[in-house]
Amino acid sequence: MGSAIKNILCLTLITLVAGSGLGYVYELTKDPIAQMEAERTQAAYRSVFPEASGFADIDPESSAVAFGTADENGCEVESAAEAEDASGNKIGYVLNVTSHEGYGGDITISMGIASDGTVKGIEMLSISETAGLGMKAKEAKFRDQFKDKTVKSFKYTKTGAASDFEIDAISGATITTKAVTNAANCGLAFFEKLGGGI
Repeated sequence: MGSAIKNILCLTLITLVAGSGLGYVYELTKDPIAQMEAERTQAAYRSVFPEASGFADIDPESSAVAFGTADENGCEVESAAEAEDASGNKIGYVLNVTSHEGYGGDITISMGIASDGTVKGIEMLSISETAGLGMKAKEAKFRDQFKDKTVKSFKYTKTGAASDFEIDAISGATITTKAVTNAANCGLAFFEKLGGGI
């Protein structure tokens, strides 16, 4: 009986020390991690809207447009920012959109849309598709199909893109292609709700 109490006290002490250590490490690293995340987001913004001099986050609470609500294609806008020129004038938006329909799980893209509705580009923020197949979505050859297009929505094709709104599917990765295309379309729909659109 005495050894059982001793073991319980030992385990309790170990748990308290480990918990305190984890709490300390969390407090020590949370700000640098948040800073790295902010820098990664800004870098993605700059890559999809290189003409912008700065970005002003849109507060979901004050926006008339709902964030974080999945549409019929399983996509949702996670965050948005206004792209600004050097004088602080709005020249478009940058949106972070997540598709829940990827083959390997969620795919999150950042996309830039100019005020006239032109897609400035897309960048993968998070993707874990099959190597050699779905991961080709990260390559410029696929991503650049969306760049500098002014369309109401995109559609993927397996027979070769013949129009601006068509995206060549990645061979062997139709699910990934569909997920990214739907994410881009979700972003375009959100842009239209913000008052843009063609």
